[in-house]
Amino acid sequence: MNPSTRAQPPLSFIPPALDTRVLALVRLGLPYWMRWREQVQHVEVVNAEGLVQLYKAFDAGETRFLLAFRHPSPLDSFCIGHLLWYTVPQRARELGVELKRPVHVHFIYDRGIPLWAGAWVGKLYAKLGGTPIQRGKVDRQGLRSARQLLANGQFPLAAAPEGGNNGHTEIVSPLEPGVAQMAFWCVDDLHNQGRAEQMAIAPLGISYRYITPPWRELDRWLDRLEQETSLAPRQHLYPPGDTSKTAIEQRYRRLSNLGERLLTLLENYYRRVYRVAIPAVDSSNRPDAVPPTNALSSRLEALMNAALQVAETYFQLLPKGSTIDRCRRIEQAGWEHIFRQDVVGNPRLSAVEMGLANREAEEASLRMWHMRLVESFIAVTGQYVRQRPSAERFAETVMILRDTVCLIQGKNSFPRPKLGPQRAVLTVGEPISVSDRWPDYKTNRKQAVAQLTADLQSALEAMITPILPGSELSQADAPK
Repeated sequence: MNPSTRAQPPLSFIPPALDTRVLALVRLGLPYWMRWREQVQHVEVVNAEGLVQLYKAFDAGETRFLLAFRHPSPLDSFCIGHLLWYTVPQRARELGVELKRPVHVHFIYDRGIPLWAGAWVGKLYAKLGGTPIQRGKVDRQGLRSARQLLANGQFPLAAAPEGGNNGHTEIVSPLEPGVAQMAFWCVDDLHNQGRAEQMAIAPLGISYRYITPPWRELDRWLDRLEQETSLAPRQHLYPPGDTSKTAIEQRYRRLSNLGERLLTLLENYYRRVYRVAIPAVDSSNRPDAVPPTNALSSRLEALMNAALQVAETYFQLLPKGSTIDRCRRIEQAGWEHIFRQDVVGNPRLSAVEMGLANREAEEASLRMWHMRLVESFIAVTGQYVRQRPSAERFAETVMILRDTVCLIQGKNSFPRPKLGPQRAVLTVGEPISVSDRWPDYKTNRKQAVAQLTADLQSALEAMITPILPGSELSQADAPK
């Protein structure tokens, strides 16, 4: 039986317990792991000197800062490690700046990661100085730990304001307000302790580029996904790996039809099984026609709402807030049915009562599946590839569809297959002073947090540089 379908003890807090020996070992092995296991061949950094100056001020006791990084991929943590452990020290030496060693960060991670990645991951993160937080509820212990590290920790704090990786290099998901709130708490803590340090947020953009566009691998995955969804195969005019504009346009048609097929299958599933009223779609179009973008977007939104309603109805939750907010509440409600203080280790429970508790956990896990389905689509717009059909955008969308198919089949979607060698581009943005906004926060806390979150969103979006490989269609040549 899957561990998440059995009643378990409540999730315990994993306190950060930095071990410099473990840090040194991970640092030593990182370049080899990235190059040979993750196929990240190069890490390019824009404005590394900006981070050097922040660390210099941090070491001098002049500034506390929070590194707010984009989270488009599971590879991000490796790239940030490379940035801090190799690029920043090297750039500091070039500038004649002496930084304290090691150059590192404490970091916030989702407490749920060790549930699917393995308990050893939680132990490793702790020894690297990480602190966990449970999403979807007010995790007071987790927040206290993160707040303490930000104001008093040995290193700066790093966090992903998007809350999770969204699978899109060129789309920033709506930011959660937690990073901004935590930054203001730090200013408050500094004032209460009579300290003169300034508080800042350092935005960090992360994007990925294929060294050689993996069109041949993408064609193989399109073939496989078409087979797994029983999409009628058609004769394609382009040979595998063709990079002509005609071939890219035909790939886009295949991708669109594949997305439409998955939508149709899922819509029919929710109508048939849960009697959800999802509007029917006119399927009288030619089989090779590209579905209108706005129609796909509307259908996707209706499907996500239906999936969330199924889970919310079971957990008796009101559909309040954004899609991300709804996902977080469903996740926490599910965990409360699985991780229970009143069941595990209770000697007065009979075998039958324990069996029923396991059944309750299994039911909760099944309802959380609908939320996981929505999470995989949360950043999908229906226009991403059409606006700029680069190999990167094709690859990201194909992998999202592949993850969805794995989820439907009950398979673990991680680790993702590697389509080809990549290079990462990390951009250090201008720091955003939080201390300067303190008077605004004292006047209206909610508005100040919202404004800081919006400014951070704008800063991260401004660091997105469009991917323009030679084989890409221009905007005017995009498939219609």
